[in-house]
Amino acid sequence: MQRKLAIVAGAGPGMGLAIARRFARGGFDIALVARNAGRLEGATAELGALGARASAHAADLSDPVAAEAAIAAIRAARGPAAVLAYNGGAWNQGAPLAMTAEAFHRDLALGVSGAYACARAVHADMVAAGGGTLLFTGGGLSLAPQAGVGVASLVAGKAGLRGLALVLHEELKPQGIHVGLVTIAGMVAPGTAFDPDRIAEAYWALHAEPEGAWTAEAVFSGR
Repeated sequence: MQRKLAIVAGAGPGMGLAIARRFARGGFDIALVARNAGRLEGATAELGALGARASAHAADLSDPVAAEAAIAAIRAARGPAAVLAYNGGAWNQGAPLAMTAEAFHRDLALGVSGAYACARAVHADMVAAGGGTLLFTGGGLSLAPQAGVGVASLVAGKAGLRGLALVLHEELKPQGIHVGLVTIAGMVAPGTAFDPDRIAEAYWALHAEPEGAWTAEAVFSGR
């Protein structure tokens, strides 16, 4: 049986690759998207050992045009995607108004506009196929923003992404497309309650939900 394709956009060494590993174990081929595709050679080999055909693609996801072009290139080389997992985000810590407006805009584009661009790029194929899954990485600070954390651009981006995901969940459900948000309410770190491989199970669980019982958001609290 031919394996379906899952795209993981924002394939960093933590959460992004954990999501890729989980879907590879679930029988998917994988396309990874990151700013520096050259750093993903080891990841593609690891995914290959899990039985997945894996490829790496370079794109600056804060640039919506580049994000859409990367998805188009993957489609041309690998075929349409059945799953998109968007994991883009930037942790830039400092006083709330210390970063430049340009830097804030770039982080917001990475967190929200890149997600929108990637979702838009796979949407038509999912409609044609009669369904698909869009998954997004949310953050606990979008539920309860706190002073003193010092990551204003990340909080704003995750809040915007949460709104986008919840709207898309309702809008795309009649088209057979499951949109789900995994809101990670803690710091991702290997060997802890927020180990990325543990969290990746939440993405798989959302994807595996039967139509008619789809969840819009899963909050991962480390329990």
